[in-house]
This record gives sequence, structure tokens and C-alpha cells, in this order.
Amino acid sequence: MADLIDLGGAGDQLLTLAARVDESHLGGPTPCEGRTVGQLIEHLVGLTAAFRAAADKELGPLTDTSPDDDGWPELQDGWRDSLAERVPALVEAWRSPDAWSGMTRAGGVDLPGEVAGLVALDELVLHGWDLARATGQDYRCDDATAAACMQFVAGFDTSGTPGLFGPATPVADDAPELDRLLARSGRDPQWSPA
Repeated sequence: MADLIDLGGAGDQLLTLAARVDESHLGGPTPCEGRTVGQLIEHLVGLTAAFRAAADKELGPLTDTSPDDDGWPELQDGWRDSLAERVPALVEAWRSPDAWSGMTRAGGVDLPGEVAGLVALDELVLHGWDLARATGQDYRCDDATAAACMQFVAGFDTSGTPGLFGPATPVADDAPELDRLLARSGRDPQWSPA
């Protein structure tokens, strides 16, 4: 890959959002239909470990199965510490050119490192936005990061991909890059928990 994509901004944004989550948010709804804020956070805890292992080509239990094979798990104690440790490790792992080259595995699927890196970024951005919307916070994403995520999402059918994305939703042609990404991934950019 000629230009490595840095996951640092998305990772920092996620940690900032998570720091502002309190107990009253945990049972609330998210843009991920049928999932609570607590379940979304636990999903993030699992995927940050799995995609760090994928970057390091540390194939094994973390990369061989999806963290959600048995459905989205309930939030475990210590999640703040887990995210505080795992997000920076994920970001740093994807700063290595070796992470983006060759083959790796995530969720039991073998894929090129370059694709796995885009999946990791996409997970941080989309679920970061999900967490922000569900907890009444602002989400910031630069256009270059949103465009890199769109590169990944655009490869999927607009009618939706079960387990990954819902059907694309309409959005104005002149909508911001982040809104176009959200809509393409099956999210309503105007979603709110109310």
C-alpha cells in the first residue's frame, strides 16, 4: 500500500467518546438495531483486540472467530481499562507497513492486510459514530478518513449485507462525506435515541 492510513484520529475519537459514557447510557438504544450502548461497547472491546492481532499477523483464537459469534455479548466489568489499553495498541499495530501487506485473518476470514486495515478503520469510525449518537455526543471525522471507509463500504451491495450493513439509506448528493458513508452503510445520519 503506497500511503498507510492512520487509525489514530478514529481511535482518539473513540476513547474521548467512551470517557463520557456513564451508567445511565449503558442500557440505551444505538443505531445498531436491537443493540444497547453496553453491547456496542463490548463489541468494540472485542474487535479492537481482534484487529490488533490481525495487524500483527498473530493468528489464533482472536482472529479465528468473530467476537460476536454467539450474538453481541453483554458489557463486562473493566471495559474502560480494556478500551484504554486496546485502542492505542490497535492504532500502533496498524502504523506498521507490515500490517497492510500480505494476508491476515479477522473473524475467521482470511483477507489481505490492506482490506483488514480498512475494516478496522471502518469499525472504529462507524461504531464510534454509533456510540456518539446513542449517548448524545458529537462525532468528528475528517473527509480523508470518511473517504477511506467509503472505499471499503462501497464494495458491498446497496441492498445490504446481513451481519455487516443494512440497506443503503437516501442522502443528498451534496451531503458531507461522513453522512454519505453513514447512509451507504445503512445508517440514518439523523438517527437519535429519542
